[in-house]
Amino acid sequence: MTSFPPAPQPPQPVAEPLIKRLLGFRTRLYLTWAGMLGLFGGFFLSFDLKFSIILDKLPNLLGIALAPNGFLQGAALTLFLCLCSIVLSSLLGFVTALARLSKSAVAFGIASFYASFFRGTPLLIQILLIYLGLPQLGVVPGAIAAGIIALSLNYGAYLSEIFRAGILGVPHGQHEASLALGMRDRVIFWHVTLPQAMRTIIPPATNQFISMLKDSSLISVMGVWEVMFLAQSYGRSSYRYIEMLSTAAIIYWLLSIGLELIQARMEKHYGKGYVRRG
Repeated sequence: MTSFPPAPQPPQPVAEPLIKRLLGFRTRLYLTWAGMLGLFGGFFLSFDLKFSIILDKLPNLLGIALAPNGFLQGAALTLFLCLCSIVLSSLLGFVTALARLSKSAVAFGIASFYASFFRGTPLLIQILLIYLGLPQLGVVPGAIAAGIIALSLNYGAYLSEIFRAGILGVPHGQHEASLALGMRDRVIFWHVTLPQAMRTIIPPATNQFISMLKDSSLISVMGVWEVMFLAQSYGRSSYRYIEMLSTAAIIYWLLSIGLELIQARMEKHYGKGYVRRG
């Protein structure tokens, strides 16, 4: 009689580690962050920081206290610069993306030239060209206005590619299905294509906004009283650079975390149609 080998047994599920059963994912995530913050704080405490200097200058760095001219300073001014630049660069990037997707040779040429120039030259040179070069043409922008213009033009060029990629990433079948339902092209774009493209656009766009937040420190070369300018000034006057630069780094980090939280909310909103429901 022919003997057959025993049928293979299905793999047995591996017992889940005890720590995963006792602690959920979110709890383990918070514990990991707490551990990393502990290591991070211990590293900076090893520099023998003088917290009295930090506490004395912190209101100015945060922008709680106004500048001598009565205007914003510190983190409040940095946030103001970034918010203005985010709005203007988003509008400019969106218009440029539409121009590059259009069938007009003139619109495509202007948009592609603009994107090529501002992506191909350093932001610092663009800031100085606007702030120091425009006065030779009879236009004298203020330092804050020049910074906002430079940030908007620079990041608008990068955002145009993000918007264009997001729009092109929507399957063409969505457009054809909408046409079959009797919808017009303009309605299809605003109510079908763009909402689906936002799911792809939001992560890289927010990444650019965080980079903009950090690059706003370059505006300090024009004497604008934002976080980096104040940190350098206070560090130079007190000979305690580590305290001031560390405080500035933490302020930038906290502001970027705020943008990350906004990104998470927007991703959740535009990703509703992709969430698997039980």
